[in-house]
Amino acid sequence: MQFLIIKKPRENFIETMTEDESKIMSEHFEYLKRMLFEGKLILAGPVTTGDFGVSIVETETEDEAREIMNNDPAVIAGIMKPTLYLYRVSLMRGRDD
Repeated sequence: MQFLIIKKPRENFIETMTEDESKIMSEHFEYLKRMLFEGKLILAGPVTTGDFGVSIVETETEDEAREIMNNDPAVIAGIMKPTLYLYRVSLMRGRDD
């Protein structure tokens, strides 16, 4: 399992997005929906402060997780700056009850 942190490009990004940035962020959302549909994305969303977003993906390899991260339209456009963290689940509701 991999844990991705994607940082926003500037303060007040949501309020100050350009038309082009808004279009790319829509593509970013559609990309994440496709990853969910394909069974690779477990969860995704921004923290409530809006400072960054979190995505958790389940992949066979770190390279596959990097490929998912680097193919995100917001990353390709340079809007979002991603960081990949390898993650191992120790406890999980429903699995370890």
